[in-house]
Amino acid sequence: MCTSYYNAFGHVEDKDDNHIMTVEQIIEGMATSGLRCIAFASKEFPAEEQMDDQGYKVVLKEEGSTLLGLVGLKDPCRPGVKMAVQDFRNAGVKIKTITGDDVFTAKAIATECRILKTHEDMLSGAVIEGVQFRNYTPQVRREKVEEICVMARFSLSDKFVMAQMMH
Repeated sequence: MCTSYYNAFGHVEDKDDNHIMTVEQIIEGMATSGLRCIAFASKEFPAEEQMDDQGYKVVLKEEGSTLLGLVGLKDPCRPGVKMAVQDFRNAGVKIKTITGDDVFTAKAIATECRILKTHEDMLSGAVIEGVQFRNYTPQVRREKVEEICVMARFSLSDKFVMAQMMH
């Protein structure tokens, strides 16, 4: 974790609870907009720490680094996806998004691609996170599989279990 950051005037300051909350809100805002967030940080370390005794590169730890900034990258819905989703729906196929992305990013992308309707969310049961899915009993999973449209933070094993339940 970064221990400091550059303020608006270009001066390094120690991070505090307010700064942490601000950064978390920025990241959540990016994710809600369907952006993938990348943080940039720097850390100085002596040259002798760059290699171990056998000449291998040393893995850097992020502790003590300074946050330089955040960048949000848009991974837009590919051309033709919205129409394909609609065509499949018209044919009676139920569309689901299963991803390792966080719930905000998953919802934004699914909404953009028209897999998720704007009024559907976690309260309606249409959006679920992997940890919640893993905590369901097999019976509850079978009952909920039809209403789930977006599955966020799903592991490979979660995806496998979900795929087995859908057929």
